[in-house]
Amino acid sequence: MDNEKIIKLQQMIDESENIVFFGGAGVSTESGIPDFRSADGIYMQKAKYPPEEIISHSFYLAHPEEFFEFYKKYFYYPDAKPNAAHLKIAELEKAGKNITVVTQNIDGLHTDAGSTKVFELHGSVLRNYCTKCGKFFDAEYVAHSEGVPVCPCGGTVKPDVVLYEEPLDGPTIEGAVEAISKADMLIVAGTSLRVYPAAGFIRYFRGSKLVIINKESTGMDDEFSLVIHGKVGEILSQIKA
Repeated sequence: MDNEKIIKLQQMIDESENIVFFGGAGVSTESGIPDFRSADGIYMQKAKYPPEEIISHSFYLAHPEEFFEFYKKYFYYPDAKPNAAHLKIAELEKAGKNITVVTQNIDGLHTDAGSTKVFELHGSVLRNYCTKCGKFFDAEYVAHSEGVPVCPCGGTVKPDVVLYEEPLDGPTIEGAVEAISKADMLIVAGTSLRVYPAAGFIRYFRGSKLVIINKESTGMDDEFSLVIHGKVGEILSQIKA
């Protein structure tokens, strides 16, 4: 690992007042949660239907049994714990840094780690609601239900996650964009920057410290002032709060 880049990252963090950590699936892989596009990712799993079709709104409506069978198997990881990346971001906040998390992940691990300002662009598996009466349920209720989870009122209990064909939550978008636009440092981590509209959020950044940490190069690496290739947790664990 390039020690000079770690030193530079430390310096940039030390000099920054408002930091936004923008994370993708690669942030949670070190917690045992698979990403989408790698060789053993979710999109590579064998299923009766293409995984990308299964996690769409229209499929959820047309084939709820198959949707929940896939969802419970590949989106719910009750034993996953925050890794070094989640813990370091929370540690920086506790140390006094004004740091906001904008995440594409739905696992809730940033909140579990202790971060208090978290915008979950794609929702969370920890929140589930009845589509009929609006009552909320925890993740265990959905995971342990037989087939399609049903509310006592008779309505379907839907995970509060954004499926394909569904819009992102308005207030969440507004909060994330405002945080990014006001930040003097943006750390992009664990994402290929190929998933829109989320990937387009970095266009709102107006600061000078733009960093990307990812295992592989992306098509946008040239736009960053600091590029570090590697596991997010391993890299951030070297940063001192």
